Amino acid sequence: MKFNDVFVVDDDKIFHFIIKKLLISNNINVEPEFFENGLQAIEGIKNKLDKAQAPPDLILLDINMPILDGWQFLEEFKTIKDKIKKEIAIYIISSSDNTVDRDRANDFKEEIKDYYLKPITVEGLKTIFSR
Repeated sequence: MKFNDVFVVDDDKIFHFIIKKLLISNNINVEPEFFENGLQAIEGIKNKLDKAQAPPDLILLDINMPILDGWQFLEEFKTIKDKIKKEIAIYIISSSDNTVDRDRANDFKEEIKDYYLKPITVEGLKTIFSR
């Protein structure tokens, strides 16, 4: 699968920078769009749908964010995903290794492809982009 449109949903600017650098240094030719919280990302998806543009193929999602966190984003995403004509691959990339979050990820089995811990490794990134 080739990912063309990527949303990075994370309030950490350093993470945005690291992801950009990792993509470039690994010749992953993608221009990600960055969102600082789940609400902005949901609005980004809705905007694309309203304009009849393709939504993102891939979302890299953090859990702990202001306004709308990763879980709230996923709840909201569930309400609009039937309007989306294609599958969007969602990967959680979080600094949270607590079992509560990992268990909660199981509640979103249909939405989440996998769960990676920060800092994401080059191997992890390559795995995501080679699927």
